[in-house]
Amino acid sequence: MPLPEIEGSILIANADEALSAKLHQIFQFINLPNPIIEVHDIVDLSDASPAPGLMFLGHEDGESWMGAIEASFPDVSAIVVAPGDSEVSKQLKRHASGVLNVDFTLQDLEDCMLGDSAPSKAPTVKVADVERLLVGQTRGIRSIIRLITQVATTESTVMINGETGSGKEVVARAIHLVSERKKGPFVAVNCGAIPPDLLESELFGHEKGAFTGAITSRQGRFEMAENGTLFLDEIGDMPLPMQVKLLRVLQERNFERVGSNRSQTTNARIIVATHRDLEQEIAEGRFREDLYFRLNVFPIEVPPLRERIEDLPLLLEAINSRFKKDGRPVARFAPQAIAVMCHYSWPGNVRELANLIERMGIMFPDERVQAADLPRKFLEQDGLDLDDLPELEPCGEMDLSATPKTSLPEEGIDLKEYLNDLEVNLIRQALDSADGVVAEAARRLGMRRTTLVEKIRKYGIQKDEEDATDS
Repeated sequence: MPLPEIEGSILIANADEALSAKLHQIFQFINLPNPIIEVHDIVDLSDASPAPGLMFLGHEDGESWMGAIEASFPDVSAIVVAPGDSEVSKQLKRHASGVLNVDFTLQDLEDCMLGDSAPSKAPTVKVADVERLLVGQTRGIRSIIRLITQVATTESTVMINGETGSGKEVVARAIHLVSERKKGPFVAVNCGAIPPDLLESELFGHEKGAFTGAITSRQGRFEMAENGTLFLDEIGDMPLPMQVKLLRVLQERNFERVGSNRSQTTNARIIVATHRDLEQEIAEGRFREDLYFRLNVFPIEVPPLRERIEDLPLLLEAINSRFKKDGRPVARFAPQAIAVMCHYSWPGNVRELANLIERMGIMFPDERVQAADLPRKFLEQDGLDLDDLPELEPCGEMDLSATPKTSLPEEGIDLKEYLNDLEVNLIRQALDSADGVVAEAARRLGMRRTTLVEKIRKYGIQKDEEDATDS
């Protein structure tokens, strides 16, 4: 089995000369196209260029290196290389994607890079798997992706905070789908949408005849979520009497159906979400403090769309792709229309955006939506001058469709040099507009990330910028 394709460079950190030579020899033997970079001092780690797609880390002083690696390249996997008789710390194993013996063979290397290394290491989550579920390149979304990859391999209770429509359930599903429970059920309950007198039966189930209308026995959501994940949405809307019962289940991991005295155990993982300030709810006597501390083990804050507005074009593209896949009509949005949408505050967040995209698709199927076609509330925003509309630029996007016409000089030109200069200029623009995120710049240029990394190395773009900064 060949080695998996890796985007970016291969970085060998804190490795001795023998190990470095062996890795270089193997990578040369298999014609690995990635640049190989060696770093022997932690302070030089952040300067590694091109950005690494995989790291090999010596086990000595590994923990201090791991902290620097996570700070500079939080999404990059690191493989620890250690002698077979050495003791690799649990802390280092937990953060590494694999442990490789210094006497490794090519097969050992392949197995480790494919994720089939020693079973003693903690299960790993590939960042790419999470990125397919969460759309966005802003710092807030990147932080959430990192948190998901950290907590998905555990059984910890997660509390997701965020405004209505911001994507809390998407985060919960992402945690489930990249966890070891992914083959089990994901069961969602909106605690604010169920009448208080029916919520206990909804969660714990009931026996036949337990109350008027209970003509048959029925499973509750805890039973349905066995070996999977139970997502309790809008937990802040749960009535106080139910909060007491939920706390007991979380503490004892067992429950009884309504109308039964037989206890049942549960191993469902609990993820909760709320748009409310639960600390304020506690102060006002509407939420139990002991339940709050039981639930708030691993908090994740989902930012509203207005705080990550640069992600709007990516979200628009992803939602349109989903609608198209489902056979629904879709519309294209002109840059000026996207610019107007970027100035809107989006009180309904991503859910409101999806509703707008669906509406525009119905009204303008396979057509281009102009700014004037948007609902009135978008065109009547405070501070939005429609006379300046042509000058507005789409947030997070770069319009490369308008190619300026160039006249051929009488003396002629070096076409190859001219095209190279144009390519370098566009790559620089894409990197600048993407805040240096190569994957996002590659998306804007319509090329693979590995191709862009190779062009950056070919033209020495990052080196030129570093020299300009130093001067």
